[in-house]
Amino acid sequence: MKNYLLLFRGGLDYETASPEQLQKSMLNWKNWIDQLAKDGRFTGGERLNNPGAVLKGPKKQVIDGPYAEGKEIIGGYVSIKANDLNEAIEISKGCPIFDHESGTTEIREVATM
Repeated sequence: MKNYLLLFRGGLDYETASPEQLQKSMLNWKNWIDQLAKDGRFTGGERLNNPGAVLKGPKKQVIDGPYAEGKEIIGGYVSIKANDLNEAIEISKGCPIFDHESGTTEIREVATM
């Protein structure tokens, strides 16, 4: 099996969501990740906080975040095991990020060095 990184953008705005919305969202994420773990596919992952910073170029210029708009911010990631990209895509379709119109998942194979 190969390792894949799922990068999440958009979804529920945790700063403006009601306590009920937060609770439902967190339960959906827990259930999805628990199922990935049960299937032997989950290898790690976390939600990411804002703000962030980027270092750019030989002068290591500091830039506030790698994004132009809020919907471009990577809000978290999950690392999974899958046989190939198509299987990783199918696994990703169960992600709770898609409960929200703005939710996207970028799926990338982790290269071995």
